[in-house]
Amino acid sequence: MNLKSKLSMFAAALIFGFTACNSEEIASNTEAGIQSNETTVETAATNPTGKIGNCAEVPGWASQNGGTTGGGSAAETTVTTYAQLKSAIENTSVKVIKVSGTITITTRLSFQDQTGKTIYGVSGAKLVSTNQTKDGSGIINIKRCKNIIIRNLIFEGPGAYDTDGWDNAILDECTNVWVDHCEFRDGVDGNFDIKNKSDYISVTYSKFHYLKPPKAGGSGGSDDHRYSNLIGSSDGATADRGKLRITFARCWWASGCKERMPRVRFGKVHIVNSLFNSTVSNKCVAAGFEADIRVESNVFEGVKNPIDLMSGYTAVTSTDNVFTNVTGTQAGSGTAFTPPYSIVKLAKTAVKADISANAGPTLGGNVCGSF
Repeated sequence: MNLKSKLSMFAAALIFGFTACNSEEIASNTEAGIQSNETTVETAATNPTGKIGNCAEVPGWASQNGGTTGGGSAAETTVTTYAQLKSAIENTSVKVIKVSGTITITTRLSFQDQTGKTIYGVSGAKLVSTNQTKDGSGIINIKRCKNIIIRNLIFEGPGAYDTDGWDNAILDECTNVWVDHCEFRDGVDGNFDIKNKSDYISVTYSKFHYLKPPKAGGSGGSDDHRYSNLIGSSDGATADRGKLRITFARCWWASGCKERMPRVRFGKVHIVNSLFNSTVSNKCVAAGFEADIRVESNVFEGVKNPIDLMSGYTAVTSTDNVFTNVTGTQAGSGTAFTPPYSIVKLAKTAVKADISANAGPTLGGNVCGSF
């Protein structure tokens, strides 16, 4: 074969290969309802059995500041009892904890001063607290930890009771945390709060709701404290300035949520591709003191006050959202921050179906494929 013929065959092969790859990518993005101008990441199709330590970068704010890898591909420690879970959490040498079955939390777990750890559940794994007292409530308090991943777990509390008690889970002064495919329900004081200089946090494909009726008559004064997520503890917590950079992506504030979806102080919070459809809501996203919030490509359905502009906030941008049968404020005010990261975004018309099917502990374990 002469040189001219060889070059012609090589050029044809290149064109065919490029066209085939491009066609598959376009078809894949179209089927998923993904906007074509966003960065793509590795999915379950490209790495169906790989542990998260071998997967692509996590989405959102947790991808910044060096990224978040948790315990990576370290050896797993399987736990099935409270004693085993407590020991594994407190042991700094244990880097990956695999939770199996239902574990009743007899005393709130304390996870402190550690770096590089993953806690995940197999299908159906659940952490349950039945304590509604001020001091004994709550499931886990995560404090001064860095590079942490929590995935595919159900956190179930005993129901809302305003005694100034504890949330199902709290991040306190933590950095680079990814919470993915979790379900938080029926917390005493709330479902999941983030406070006290916590920073570079991503919460993805997680579901927040209340299935149990609230208990009235608590010392805090509210007879219906189904308040899901608080970002920043008070207007006076000025050390939070420049911190509380948080992404909520593909999350679901579902039945029973009354307020705080989330309520934000100080932080630069990106709420994207999420679903809000609690019919008992008073307010959804609440912009408090010095809050800077981007509310983007979400679905609000049958709720009151999708965006509550409180006092002293910095800016709220509401863009490309779907509002169906809602009352109250839909618009933002001012121009919110622009995220420094790229994130794969669903078209807003695809959000409800995707979140309804995939939010919560729908994974088989600690596997790739969230985005």
